[in-house]
Amino acid sequence: MCGIVGSVWTTADSAISPLTLQRMMSRLTHRGPDDSGTFHSEESRDPSGTSASFPKAALGHRRLSIIDVEGGRQPISNETGDIHVVLNGEIYNFVELRDELSGKGHRFATQTDTEVIVHAYEEWGNDCVTRLRGMFAFAIWDERQRVLFLARDRLGQKPLVFREEVGRILFASELKALLAVEGMPGALNLGAVDLFLTYQYVPDTTCILEGFRKLPPGHYAIFKRGQLDVQSYWTPPFNTPAERSPGEWQSLLRERLTEAVQLRMRSDVPLGAFLSGGIDSTIIVGLMRSLSPKPIETFSIGFSVAAFDETAYAREAAEKFGTRHREHIVDPSAIEVLPQIIWHFDEPFADSSAIPTFWLSRWTRQHVTVALTGDGGDELFAGYDRYRAVRLASQFDRIPLLRHFAALRLWQSLPFSVKPKSRLRRLRRFAAELSETPVRRYLNWISYFNAVQRSELYTDTMQAALAEQNADDYITWAYEQCKHRDFVTRTTAADVHSYLPCDILRKVDIASMAHGLECRSPFLDHPVAELAAEMPIEMKLNRKGGKRALIETFSDLLPASIQRRRKMGFGVPLDSWFRDELKPLLESTLLGSTCLDRGYFRENVLRRMLNEHATRQADHSSRLWALLILELWCQMYVDSPTPPQSCPTSFADMITMR
Repeated sequence: MCGIVGSVWTTADSAISPLTLQRMMSRLTHRGPDDSGTFHSEESRDPSGTSASFPKAALGHRRLSIIDVEGGRQPISNETGDIHVVLNGEIYNFVELRDELSGKGHRFATQTDTEVIVHAYEEWGNDCVTRLRGMFAFAIWDERQRVLFLARDRLGQKPLVFREEVGRILFASELKALLAVEGMPGALNLGAVDLFLTYQYVPDTTCILEGFRKLPPGHYAIFKRGQLDVQSYWTPPFNTPAERSPGEWQSLLRERLTEAVQLRMRSDVPLGAFLSGGIDSTIIVGLMRSLSPKPIETFSIGFSVAAFDETAYAREAAEKFGTRHREHIVDPSAIEVLPQIIWHFDEPFADSSAIPTFWLSRWTRQHVTVALTGDGGDELFAGYDRYRAVRLASQFDRIPLLRHFAALRLWQSLPFSVKPKSRLRRLRRFAAELSETPVRRYLNWISYFNAVQRSELYTDTMQAALAEQNADDYITWAYEQCKHRDFVTRTTAADVHSYLPCDILRKVDIASMAHGLECRSPFLDHPVAELAAEMPIEMKLNRKGGKRALIETFSDLLPASIQRRRKMGFGVPLDSWFRDELKPLLESTLLGSTCLDRGYFRENVLRRMLNEHATRQADHSSRLWALLILELWCQMYVDSPTPPQSCPTSFADMITMR
């Protein structure tokens, strides 16, 4: 687990210097605090003994040592020294690939998983990515062919951002490393702002700054003769369902997930697991315990607000498996890390669960270097409550009379509730969208600001700048990736293509790597994901709820109380914090001249939202949080005369940076 940077250039005037390469790497020290290494064409000779001709390359690496701690320094090259690789991530099947490649005559100089990539590329070329089982973003510089090969893992666990310019390409694990290059522009992409306020994250299809791009999950890119070609090599097989008996599904699921856990327990450093007390993390810890002769280290985080606290369930699971369990409570003072979170995420990111994930990662890193997680279980096995709502709404759609009553908007007569997660509040939100088309309905359910709310919020100038923008297109594209299944399955597939990589996995990667912690997710092992994609929705979701395949397959690992419990989620109590401890910060930031002078949002709408929330007329907490994050991000990344070089430790430090 590491941070990578690099560039390939075709002319002398587009070269990056060794000093610039070091500056890029310094922005990623948190991702790799243990070691660093570089390759630079200006400092090397090609195999013939002459100076490298154009194009030329530079690769940089910051290392978090996990496998072959002593011998795994990167970049790593092949035997002849003309193919070089830098990797961020882990290749879990490296032992098996190493044996196969050794049998084909390849010689290995280390015990690290990274070296497998070099020889896999030599043996299979671009198809090497299809042989890798893991989470990864890597760059290969093929000096013989003068080709740069970039790749990102199938489900998007590891990030890779790049910028293509005339005569060169630059890439890095995080945007801040690219901003360390001289002359980098920092123009705000207002279309990305619109998408952020809709979805709570900036999708992989765009970037918050103009001119930068992200390599999508399951894709590789080739930069050759100054041209970039991006290709897909994998997509989850939702469009190819399989037929098996319930027993066969359960047997395969148990086999594949157990193997995925076993592979992810390969480590030369201390290893543990996040344990929330939910179904996913409990199964992972249970399987870890069955595979380990020693007790598992487990970690959880809780809140003083009962509606958001899961620690009792985590303790129950920890007792069942005899883990060495630790827990930590987050209170409103935890918001002091917000400037750090904004710096680390590079782009605005409004999923408030980033706060507990950030704290949990910091807490866990004090004890272990690797932690297994339950990420991916909800999207792959229909665990979110909203999938139940989609299923119920689909039944309404088949009854014209009910659709007629929905169009009358009788839901407006229902009592209003601002109580978080209340049944009345969920019912009102469900009923409010019944008259919409299925895709529009789901978009409105998941949107922070829907189209009407954004129109009210934006100034005329902002609306004019977005005249060609349609934020709906992103979720429509996600649904198009699975066209021929039932609508609930199509919805889970849409989330796997959008919400999972752009929100959940980005959150875990950034929050964990901020503290040099490696998180591994067995549910995202691609054989497990493929099995889930092929599975009929009836195996996952019924009247009892979601994740039925997981509950029935792993019932021996799940206490009865955890099997029955409703999903709680990993959010924070923003609604109460914004009425009390955080109210001054919220008002001073959103109503301050710095925010208002940008000309993006109408002041009267901001004031109305703040007042309605404070007086409990409405719960605008998620929308106010998104606006707060956006403004603080702008102050850090747009208003500063130069991009922030180091992470602020507090709000006072953030002000000093400007």
